[in-house]
Amino acid sequence: MKVNFIKSAQDPKGYPQAKLPEYAFVGRSNVGKSSLINMLADAKGLAKTSSTPGKTRLLNFFSVDDQWILVDVPGYGFAKISKSQREHWGDMVRDYVLKRQTLLYTFVLVDSRLKPQKSDTAFLEWLGENNLPFALVFTKADKLSRNKVHSNVAAYKRALLEKWEELPPIFITSSEEKTGKAEILNFITGCNSEYGSLVTGAFN
Repeated sequence: MKVNFIKSAQDPKGYPQAKLPEYAFVGRSNVGKSSLINMLADAKGLAKTSSTPGKTRLLNFFSVDDQWILVDVPGYGFAKISKSQREHWGDMVRDYVLKRQTLLYTFVLVDSRLKPQKSDTAFLEWLGENNLPFALVFTKADKLSRNKVHSNVAAYKRALLEKWEELPPIFITSSEEKTGKAEILNFITGCNSEYGSLVTGAFN
């Protein structure tokens, strides 16, 4: 897999030219997003991991095999930033997710060890209200027994079905054990094929 950093941006003026399908990865701070991105890309230092919440402050764009774009989105839910910074995060992410035509899916990462968090469910509801496709990625599955992970995922599904008619695509992952890597990459490959067919059909 060939992964290249393209650029960082905080508003549409700075986005790279929209040519390839894009997939955004977002979640609460310290959910394991950087580790997951590094696992998917087979590159340890691609996304910067840190014990300090809020390390990523810009949208970071990476080209994968010249076929699709991976977008590392700043985490939400951390307390050590000002209200104005949180509002800036919201504006930056809303502008990108709502207006970027080549964004096919937003992967929302949640910690498999935790009950549904308000910041997560609020973001999921916002995506749903705006008819924006998303997938749910449970991280750090290696930190629990398999039975406990599936129990927590089942509880999350029940919580979602209280407000949703159907569930989004769901992936269970561990960056340490590379669990879920093939499933996510295969899902992206399938979406890319569908996107290519739609683009080709538009010109035929």
